[in-house]
Amino acid sequence: MKIHPTAIIDSSAILADDVIVGAYTIIGAEVELGAGCEISSHVVIKGPTKIGKNNRIFQFATVGEDCQDKKYKGERTFLEIGDNNVIRETCTIHRGTVQDNGITRIGNNNLFMVNVHIAHDCVVGNDCIFANNAGLAGHVKVGDGVIFGGNTGVHQFCQIGSHAMMGGASLVLKDIPAFVMVSGNPAQAAGMNFEGMRRRGWSSETITLLKRAYKIVYRQGLTLDVAIQQLEQDILPICPEAALFIDTLKSATRGITR
Repeated sequence: MKIHPTAIIDSSAILADDVIVGAYTIIGAEVELGAGCEISSHVVIKGPTKIGKNNRIFQFATVGEDCQDKKYKGERTFLEIGDNNVIRETCTIHRGTVQDNGITRIGNNNLFMVNVHIAHDCVVGNDCIFANNAGLAGHVKVGDGVIFGGNTGVHQFCQIGSHAMMGGASLVLKDIPAFVMVSGNPAQAAGMNFEGMRRRGWSSETITLLKRAYKIVYRQGLTLDVAIQQLEQDILPICPEAALFIDTLKSATRGITR
């Protein structure tokens, strides 16, 4: 274990043998750091926080801090971070609140660029990219493989489906279904992330069917319930990949971004 002599480590913190901790970093009570983690200088990590393996946290990030919700009264809440995440300079990730499940969760293989904010009770999946200054308000749920453009802001309680993509400086006020690309203030739908599908090796037939699915929801003037019925009848039987798109339409609680 390589800990700089100026770092302050609480006696209750649990650090794997090969963890690196830089100068002037503070690691508080009830923090757990897995094998291969590298914590740069001037980082603050507060608990209860559990961080998995091979995470890298850059200088001046604050991880596991009390949330900014005015209802928070010091209750015992948690942050859990998976493996292989990169958390760049001045990022802030807060613990949960008892008004939700009491925990903020981050998955694996995510990149949080400079000054990203993840608020209380958010759930972030795997393989997501948050560009500089993107921010999630409280209780936001994010799927896998989502891309947030720089300076994007997401309203509290929104749900972002897997493989969705947001252009820079987008203001997201409603849920975004899986695969859908949005941009603008307020954000509006601008197609599906077909290039991302190609990079994942999806067939041209599957992509064509998902284009049809998008048009059913966004171009035919149907109510959402009627559009879902048509997707389940015409698209889903021949395109299993459409299930993820349909599921996020069904689970939307704030209406979908159109």
